[in-house]
Amino acid sequence: MDSLSRARPALLAKWLFAVALLVFLIVVVGGITRLTDSGLSITEWKPLLGMIPPTSAEAWAAEFSLYKQTTEYKLVNAGMSLDAFKYIYFWEWIHRQLGRVIGLAMALPFFWFTIRKAIPPGYGLRLFALVALVGFQGALGWWMVASGLDARTDVSHFRLAAHLLTALFLLAGLVWTALDLRALANDPGAKPARLTGFGAAVALILFVQLLFGAYTAGIDAGKVANTWPMMNDHFVPDGIDWSHGVLAAIGNDPFLIHFIHRWWAWVAVIALVLLARRVKASGNRVASVAIHSAFGTMILLGIATVLSGVNIIAAVLHQAVGALVVVSTTWGNYRIGQRQ
Repeated sequence: MDSLSRARPALLAKWLFAVALLVFLIVVVGGITRLTDSGLSITEWKPLLGMIPPTSAEAWAAEFSLYKQTTEYKLVNAGMSLDAFKYIYFWEWIHRQLGRVIGLAMALPFFWFTIRKAIPPGYGLRLFALVALVGFQGALGWWMVASGLDARTDVSHFRLAAHLLTALFLLAGLVWTALDLRALANDPGAKPARLTGFGAAVALILFVQLLFGAYTAGIDAGKVANTWPMMNDHFVPDGIDWSHGVLAAIGNDPFLIHFIHRWWAWVAVIALVLLARRVKASGNRVASVAIHSAFGTMILLGIATVLSGVNIIAAVLHQAVGALVVVSTTWGNYRIGQRQ
C-alpha cells in the first residue's frame, strides 16, 4: 500500500480542528488569567510535577510563601488572604493545564499518524512545524511569566504580546491546514491553498490591531479612558508622554497605545469588509457572513469594554471574539487562495 492510499486527510482535519478549539479555549482562559492578575501566582515552571495542584495545607502554604516573595505581592497584594491566593492560583493552573493538554493533543496524534504513514505527501513538515510551535508557545509562556517575578509587579507587555500573537498564529495555522486536508479528502487532486498578496495585507493590518490589543491588555491601557468615541473629552488624549521619543511612546505609553488600538480598529474593519466582499464574490457567502459577524461583534464588545471601565466579562468576550476574527479571516483568506 503506497503512502497516498494510506493517507487519512479527513481524520487529520478533524484532529486539527479539535486542537484549534483547545487553542481558542486557552486564549479565552488566558484573557481571564490576565484580567484577574493571576499570571504570577505560580512562580515555578514544572512541566510534569506542576500538573498536580497543592493538596494539603502545607503545600498551599509553601506555594503562597513563594508568591509572597514576588514584587507583585509586596507592592500590590500585601496582606492577601490564602483564599484569595487560591482563586488566582486556580486560573493560572487551569491555563497551564490547558497548555499541557494542547501539547499532548498535538504531539501524540502526530507521532501516531507518522508511524501509521497516514499523513499525505507534502504535509509532514507542516504538521511537524505546528507541533514545534506548540512547544515554542509553552516556552514563551514561561518567558513571559519570568519577566514579572523579579522587579516588576506584572509581566512584560512585550512578552505578553509575543505569547498571545503566537497562540493566534498557531490557531490560524491549524485552521488553514485543516481546511487544506479537508479539501484533499474531498478531492485527491486538490492543491494546498496559497496566501494571496491581498490576503497577506489584510493579515498584516489585523496583526497590528491584535498587537496593540495585547499591549492594551498588558499595561491596562483600556482603563485610561472610559468614554467613546472621545478619550476623556479629547480625540487625541491628553497625557501622552513623548519625552523618550515617538517609538518609546508607541510601545509604552498607555494613552497612545489605547488611542492606536481604538482607531486602527477601523482600518482593520475596512480591510475585513473588502476581504468579505472578495470571499462572497468567490462563491462562499457563509465565510463572508462569518467575517462580518466576527469583526462587528468585536467592535461592539470593544466599545462596551471601554464604557464599562474594563468589565471583566466584556473584556474576556472581546478577546474571545478577537480569536474568532482570526479564524474567520483565515477562512476567508483560504477561500480566495484556493487553487482549482
